[in-house]
Amino acid sequence: MAIGLFTLGGRLLAAEREQTPEPLPDGRPHAFTLHRDGFRLDGTPFQIRSGEMHPIRIPRSEWPARIAMAKAMGLNTIAIYLMWNTLEYAPGQFDLTTDRRDFRTFLTLCQQAGLWVSLRPGPYVCGEWDFGGLPAWLLYDGDIRVRSMDPAFLAAAGRYIATIAQAVRPFMADRGGPILMTQIENEYASFGGDPAYTAWTRDTWRRYGVTRACTTADGLVQLREKRTILPSCAIGLDGDYELDKARDLASETPLWISEAYPGWLTHWGEKSMATVDFVPDFRKILDQNASFNLYVVHGGTNFGFGAGANARRDGSQFQPVITSYDYDAPIDEAGRATPKYHILRAMIARATGRPAPAVPPDPPVLGFAPVMARAAGSLWDIPGEPVRMRDPVSMERALRQPSGMALYRCVIPAGRGGPLRLPPVHDDARLFLDGTDIGTLSRLFPAKTPPVIAPSPHPRRLDILVDSFGHIGFGPAMGDRKGLDGPVTLGGMPLEHWTILGLPLDATQRAQATRRPPTPGHPAGLYRATFDMPGIGGTYLDLSEWKKGYVWVNGHALGRFWSIGPQQHLFCPAEFLHLTGNDLLVLDRHATTAAHVRGLTTLSGPQ
Repeated sequence: MAIGLFTLGGRLLAAEREQTPEPLPDGRPHAFTLHRDGFRLDGTPFQIRSGEMHPIRIPRSEWPARIAMAKAMGLNTIAIYLMWNTLEYAPGQFDLTTDRRDFRTFLTLCQQAGLWVSLRPGPYVCGEWDFGGLPAWLLYDGDIRVRSMDPAFLAAAGRYIATIAQAVRPFMADRGGPILMTQIENEYASFGGDPAYTAWTRDTWRRYGVTRACTTADGLVQLREKRTILPSCAIGLDGDYELDKARDLASETPLWISEAYPGWLTHWGEKSMATVDFVPDFRKILDQNASFNLYVVHGGTNFGFGAGANARRDGSQFQPVITSYDYDAPIDEAGRATPKYHILRAMIARATGRPAPAVPPDPPVLGFAPVMARAAGSLWDIPGEPVRMRDPVSMERALRQPSGMALYRCVIPAGRGGPLRLPPVHDDARLFLDGTDIGTLSRLFPAKTPPVIAPSPHPRRLDILVDSFGHIGFGPAMGDRKGLDGPVTLGGMPLEHWTILGLPLDATQRAQATRRPPTPGHPAGLYRATFDMPGIGGTYLDLSEWKKGYVWVNGHALGRFWSIGPQQHLFCPAEFLHLTGNDLLVLDRHATTAAHVRGLTTLSGPQ
């Protein structure tokens, strides 16, 4: 059997490595360069052994522990996404320093740990994050074409790139920092095929001083179809592990595995959490001595409204991502080493001949006894500033609101009735007629027939409370707006003159809603409990007695829960907790009575 270029070169390189220590990001300038046969660092062949994790998904106080776990696995590089929508919260208004947004501190911690960085800053990242990392304020005005040469998008993306480039320039390897390489956009061939756009993205990063090694990342099938190959950029393959099969695509630049999947994502409504047997594929990767990035070595949590969604090309088959980003990764959501971690760690040690550092101890994860929540307030008692429109308009356009909920209200004239037809519901609408619940319409479970409202001799108030999931973050259907956006008819006749109220569920609004008991006749919606911890550590909140909604602990937004599963337990890190008197707030607009919450030690499985 003939021995391939990568296999033979890998064996020789592995033998050479056993004799020399790997270079570290030691504060001195280093030259990272691209060559047809691979990467070189200071002129010496260098294998990227990367594991991905995202600062925004990890409690800030636990960044050092997660980085140490990756190093102890035998990796030499950390790959990170930067999510644009977490850093530029309004056009031209950036926050690069608060809490988990402070990626420069994360870069410093990587360098201090002796790990290099592969930077994946977008503008688009996917990552199962809301809108693929693009800010929802792009959807407020007009019909912008994202990830394209649309001048409106380029102006916004250019401002983002200029700001991030200035922040990361001191961290580039040629300036003494840990960043070896910067990725240009992400998986563009799965969305479009305009070479002008990818070239613009690369050239804009370079114009603002991020001038050294770059890479793209695409699936091999999509890459062959769209040919989104950039000169002087490495070609990263996502999910394709035999590099020899793609050698015809690269004449002068290296091929590498930009995403190798030790686990996979999970959507709401799936039967179980996703699992992957990665060992056979990882053996292929190591046998080639290929440079690789494990997506992800540690996933973390989609805190708050961070979780995105997937859909078919036409927007159908909507699939929102669960709150946990555990991903069946080698390091679990709480930061603990899994059996997969130890297996892959041993495989890396055998392949490289380099013993890895000792594995740090697992962080403590503790349970607590069940506590009963109590009614604490109602969303109906906190109407915001009303917006009045002839027809319903999306949350983004009418309210300039990127996430959360919205209330659409109109008066049904006397004598009117028949089938009620709404524009596409994005994403979950609960209908009330004069305060009485008359049903729910869901984007996930499209109704075969519309609800019917019987005529009445009196005018009636119709309230439609719409809850959103994350914006679609992958593929051509990106750009979906939330709420209702279009005419409503009853019995074939339009219902007009709508009042739209925003429910962003921010701290101010939650405080208003819980300031007094719920109004009689209205569902509580908000429930509160207090719990103590048996020690210092994180916990998993068991929400299995609840229906659907959101949870905050001591003001920290943990994310969404939903009884359809498969996730029933929400991770709460130690950083968010006190030993005593922890304040738990649950928003469940489907619950009719309060329920228990208890603390568990795992995301799923027996306790």
